[in-house]
Amino acid sequence: MDIDDTPVLDNHLHLDPVNGRNVEAAAEFADHGGTHLLVLNKPSWHLVEKATDEATFREVFDLTVEAAADASDVLDGRAWPVLGVHPALVSKLVGDGHTPAEARDIMQAGLDVAAEYVAEGRALAMKSGRPHYDVDDAVWEASNDVMRHGFERAADVGCAIQLHTEGGEDFETVAQWAEERGLDRTQVVKHYSGGRLTGPVKSVLADKDELEIAIEADEPFLMETDYIDDPDRPGAVLGPKTVPRRVRWLLENGHDDAVRTAHVETPKAVYDIDTEATLER
Repeated sequence: MDIDDTPVLDNHLHLDPVNGRNVEAAAEFADHGGTHLLVLNKPSWHLVEKATDEATFREVFDLTVEAAADASDVLDGRAWPVLGVHPALVSKLVGDGHTPAEARDIMQAGLDVAAEYVAEGRALAMKSGRPHYDVDDAVWEASNDVMRHGFERAADVGCAIQLHTEGGEDFETVAQWAEERGLDRTQVVKHYSGGRLTGPVKSVLADKDELEIAIEADEPFLMETDYIDDPDRPGAVLGPKTVPRRVRWLLENGHDDAVRTAHVETPKAVYDIDTEATLER
């Protein structure tokens, strides 16, 4: 199989219509064989001063919905927005004088708005999580409350949710929290995952070693770059061309089945999207 014979999805990429390359980055992805994108809203303070109420969350989400629509114009497939609240917002809010409980409430309100966009068909899925750095117990518990609220709202509107969390391989408890709130673990995606993971579906950073581990595990997985579209950090975390390059490498090494898993079957199972039917070449 050749790359022209398959959809190529980057499961987690940011576009910045305020300060970044925006659609130019999507075009670079397309030029190298990429066809589909899930566009995650950047942390709110990168796009507006800081989202602290419904109006400012809507401003962030509207910018991302527009960025995904513009990206679709340069893709042979399409882009979908994934909306939510970056877990590091809790630290920004507490640093500004809010209590952890107040920060929790603000962030949960943001997730309510994101769920509304999904229910209206303006977004595909949601995002939430908890800090990937050390915080005190009160902030940690508030963050877990936010994430669990995200599970509830995703279950309410029938969508998947991507998680930004600390590193590690064992997230069984997190998957159980989702199931307790009516959301199947197959709709919980661990963003920035390695090749091994228990609990949610893994979205593997497009590193050759981690991809080989994921293939050996023979489980559903997705591929991502976590490209952040920051002019001060070009190419961070990985550049837009990386997923297409890794797909070519996988195909050259006979991993056709793994490519189908990551770019056709898992997207269908997790998000109910058909990357083949939406592909025009």
